[in-house]
Amino acid sequence: MSERPYNVLFLCTGNSARSIIAEAILNREGRGRFRGYSAGSQPKGAVHPYTLDLLRRMNFDLGGYRSKSWTEFSGPGAPKLDFVFTVCDSAAAESCPVWPGQPMTAHWGVPDPAAATGTEAEIRLAFAEAFRMLNSRISIFVNLPLQSLDKLTLQQRLDAIGRASDSDPASAA
Repeated sequence: MSERPYNVLFLCTGNSARSIIAEAILNREGRGRFRGYSAGSQPKGAVHPYTLDLLRRMNFDLGGYRSKSWTEFSGPGAPKLDFVFTVCDSAAAESCPVWPGQPMTAHWGVPDPAAATGTEAEIRLAFAEAFRMLNSRISIFVNLPLQSLDKLTLQQRLDAIGRASDSDPASAA
């Protein structure tokens, strides 16, 4: 892989919560080594208001987040992707486009906070929990010694991150 930042696409069905949160976390935690993007197979057309509220409260810059289709990343002029991570089970089961450059892929399923029900506090807790899970996984990912891992070992590590117990994220390291 080159000296340019690694391009990472997070996929979800609606691209309104989990994938947007993951994009924001990676762009902050990646500190220029990674560039995060997000998209959906059936985008909602708008970012969930609780997603934006959570990111605002966590001091993220909210500029540029929008709900978009994954087709933006499969055609001419799209960034060359190094990694594609599905963050919802629905998107993982769908037939994805062919990504130029054959990026490494893994499934990092996280419960959908946009589908949470209950009181406002319970729903906001679901968003905070999705943030916590994604933050933990992305932290492990950005600290992998990418340059020194062969492709098979790297793929095993990426898969382990998605399978890791969120109560024991070190099990993915």
